[in-house]
Amino acid sequence: MLKQYYIPLLLSFLAGLATVIGGFVTFIIKKDDFRALSLGLGFSAGVMIFLSFTDLLNNALKLLEPHYPNTYTWLVYVGFIVGVVVAFSIDYFIPDHVDESEFTKNKENVSEHRGVKRAGLITAIAIAIHNFPEGLATFFVTTQDVTLGLTVAIAIGLHNIPEGIAVALPIYNATGKKRTAILYAFLSGIAEPIGAVLGFCLIHIFLPQMLVGFLLASVAGIMVYISFDTLLPLSHKYGDWHLSIIGVMSGIVFIWPTLLLINH
Repeated sequence: MLKQYYIPLLLSFLAGLATVIGGFVTFIIKKDDFRALSLGLGFSAGVMIFLSFTDLLNNALKLLEPHYPNTYTWLVYVGFIVGVVVAFSIDYFIPDHVDESEFTKNKENVSEHRGVKRAGLITAIAIAIHNFPEGLATFFVTTQDVTLGLTVAIAIGLHNIPEGIAVALPIYNATGKKRTAILYAFLSGIAEPIGAVLGFCLIHIFLPQMLVGFLLASVAGIMVYISFDTLLPLSHKYGDWHLSIIGVMSGIVFIWPTLLLINH
């Protein structure tokens, strides 16, 4: 019985570990070359938005219709809104951006070293909290469709890489220790599998299977909000809107035929 949850938990864990990749990238990437990062963020947003409005919401409708034939469409709508509200609430109370001036202070002053390190710590905490619902998203989607869950995990993993960079860069600049920087990048990503474990508890212990459709709709809301609120602005920040749009359209053009081939 429990074996069916191994893959969802594993995918959530791997998606979270992508922040560690970002930690390593920090030490080799050229600070003035973020075009590939901009394209990657846009690509991830395109994949997540497309999946949300096609597969996730459609699967939510299919799961809820047998149990709520008269209200299932409204339940999916409400579920989507709940996901948006949850993502917005996390964003409102735990902002995912810190003052960039913290990253650029003169490194010769010890107190300013501490300021840079503090910025990294705050970023790590913020990203960890933001990764929590992403772990839930990956887990719930994978329990319904492993292939779709793999696609979601890849999309989330791609945008976790720059999050790892955002954590590791100030820590490394402040301490000069690569291991410490990678450790904090890892800790910020581990919240994702923790979210997956919570999802397992909800499904296996507390949650009626018929309500998984409602949660899938909520996951779609979370993913759409993350895409528009975080991924696209960051994509623009690291490149320009042309690169962002090219990334978004590339993600859609890539994932659409992939799903067609898989489903047929």
